[in-house]
Amino acid sequence: MRWLIALLFACLALVGIGLSINTKPATPTPGPVAISIEPLVLNSQNPAQVRLGELRYLGGWELKSGRTLFGGLSALAVRPDGQIWALSDGGVVFELPQPGAAQKLIIQARLLPIKKPKKHWMPRPEDSESMAADADFRHIWVGYELLQLICRYETSLTAIGPCRRPHQMSGWPPTESIESLARLPDGRFIAISEGGAGPANGRDMLVFAADPENLATRQPFRMTYMPPTGYDPTDAVYVGGGKLLVLNRRATLFDGFTAVLTLVNVKHMKPGAVLDGHEIARLASPVLADNFEGMALEQHGTQRILWLVSDDNHLFFQRTLLLKFALPNSL
Repeated sequence: MRWLIALLFACLALVGIGLSINTKPATPTPGPVAISIEPLVLNSQNPAQVRLGELRYLGGWELKSGRTLFGGLSALAVRPDGQIWALSDGGVVFELPQPGAAQKLIIQARLLPIKKPKKHWMPRPEDSESMAADADFRHIWVGYELLQLICRYETSLTAIGPCRRPHQMSGWPPTESIESLARLPDGRFIAISEGGAGPANGRDMLVFAADPENLATRQPFRMTYMPPTGYDPTDAVYVGGGKLLVLNRRATLFDGFTAVLTLVNVKHMKPGAVLDGHEIARLASPVLADNFEGMALEQHGTQRILWLVSDDNHLFFQRTLLLKFALPNSL
């Protein structure tokens, strides 16, 4: 969140003239939400472009709503029936159909139940930044920054499940901690810190042998992820074949937002390992670029579909973008 703090300082003059910058609601309320959907080309300067590194662009949309509840999307998951779950940093799950011809939709907003601490320096200490799901979508696992907590939920979302605050995360920066949470087919989990430093300017990784919220699961071991220089990891998803796809984000006043997708070999993980990846795609102007924080993989027949979502932070100068790519089976 250091980049966000810098941008907010740059916008303080706007506050001085009475312009509201952040529209995040103080008290989220569940229920139906009307959104509009605008299709987007990948590159406004070259509308015919569909190749982006190793990926093929299948579509992109800007999502808008008059409800201040909508926005701040930080994590994605796709149900077996194709419905998209988009999780906001305010603990709201938005149930989205996959975009089609419709330009306006009514979607459902549901709240994650969470037991808040009695005393905290923030009025809303929950900051849900990462999400993983099991294969049949019976459960989701959510990582909370600020609280440094991992919780498991049944997808009915009627009650909070077990939660755990791994002591190995205690040194992670409160607002730059569990941005990435990925579940492997064998039940292991990988958590990557956005800003928790590992050796050689890497990022701290934890590998859990089973459910991270289960106290019976043995203590995780540490590894280090080396993001591209100047970038921070914001999400990760297992794509098969012993490979983890990591979404990395950077924000500068000169370049604005850029993102890099790296493929990391996690086939032979062991304590103390230092892992880096190779770049498979880069999102930077004039290609669609924003604060991409969420990523999900969908298996559609024999085709692998990669979804990305951006977090507008409820700020007027950012957008909520949902992008769809084909991920080659050869990767």
